[in-house]
Amino acid sequence: MTGIRKEQPKKNKVDTGRGTALEILLDMDRNGTFSSQALENGLRKIQFEEKEKRAFITRLVEGTTEYRLQLDAVLDHYAKLPMRKQKPKVRCLLRMSVYQMLYMDSVPDRAVLSEAAVLLRANHMEGLQGVVNGILRNVQRGIGSGAVKEITEEPIAIRYSTPEWLADRIIRDYGKQEAEKILEASFEERPLTLRCNQMKQERAELLRILNGGGIEAAEGSESPMAVKVKNVDFVRRLPGYREGRFSVQDESSMLTVEALELRPGERVLDVCSAPGGKACYAAELGAEVTARDLTEDKTEWIRENAERLELSIRIGEQDALEFAPEDEEAYDAVIADVPCSGLGVMGRKNDIKYHVTPEGITELAEQGREILEVAARYVRPGGRLLFSTCTIVREENTETADAFLRKHPEFRKMKERQFLQGIDPCDGFYYCLMEKQA
Repeated sequence: MTGIRKEQPKKNKVDTGRGTALEILLDMDRNGTFSSQALENGLRKIQFEEKEKRAFITRLVEGTTEYRLQLDAVLDHYAKLPMRKQKPKVRCLLRMSVYQMLYMDSVPDRAVLSEAAVLLRANHMEGLQGVVNGILRNVQRGIGSGAVKEITEEPIAIRYSTPEWLADRIIRDYGKQEAEKILEASFEERPLTLRCNQMKQERAELLRILNGGGIEAAEGSESPMAVKVKNVDFVRRLPGYREGRFSVQDESSMLTVEALELRPGERVLDVCSAPGGKACYAAELGAEVTARDLTEDKTEWIRENAERLELSIRIGEQDALEFAPEDEEAYDAVIADVPCSGLGVMGRKNDIKYHVTPEGITELAEQGREILEVAARYVRPGGRLLFSTCTIVREENTETADAFLRKHPEFRKMKERQFLQGIDPCDGFYYCLMEKQA
């Protein structure tokens, strides 16, 4: 009798890319993990997989996150049970499936439907296959008929997948036309911006080094030190990173430091410094810089950047809300880049819009006012106070600066600028430069 081995039935094989994407989205849904951290955790588990698969997972997770509210609006139209009441894993699976059908042209619908069924079986939810398949097929038909497009076009909050209160706030602050440009820009791919370390080389030399290393690099449009690079996965692997030839910094942030018009030898204090981009740029411009932040982790971050760039910066732990009397009127310039909602970088942090609340914005604006009160006491007569944030909300920006100036007539406004993504060629950002009367 021959020992013929019968072929075993094949088990449902989960596509690693979609299975990993589902687990990452589930981490965000269940635990409130920010997308950047959830992605990092998920991709670490498959770090030896091919680059194309990791890129697919990244796009699927980021896209599903960016369009979450719009996807829910579509799914709520076609599903009997609203998305907020669905099981977390089913909710995440439906969202990522519809995202692929709507926005990933290279993925055929049949693959989306097939993989959804495989994932359900792999997660012991075979009983929901009929329901999920029915919802997805209804969405598929809705896409074909144009009905889904009608759902996603209006109102603005759904079109740009933004919480309604936040869309209304941006419209209130800037008008509907500019608000649409701002929100639309958050979905556009942006190049990474580097600041050339002018103590190491001129910008033209840095461009030569980057392009020579196979990196697509070009001059920035706003700052003489800015360099734009595309298709970069790991900044630390860029030519010149280890040697401190550049730092990652958006042009809006560079222009904020440049507004100080620092002179060599001026004493500068940065009170909320981490990761130290503005402090390091000030040091590169020849200032004597002191950089402070709240915790050891944050000051270590500043120290690492300063050491890589070979800059001499005094670094220490200090709560920006607590006054250090020994430094009263001791500085030519004080930088107060205060904690904020971060809504100027929605395009780089695709889930920040879901974590912000109206109450949180008000609290941050109040904290910004309190930090300004303390920071102002470090400015010498004739010195400058630079207030900045990486948000676009007027309550945190112009309203905070104006309230401070009304309370402190000894300061006068020198320069003020609000950068808006989609209107300016950089991230959303704000600064107000004030001078203390001598």
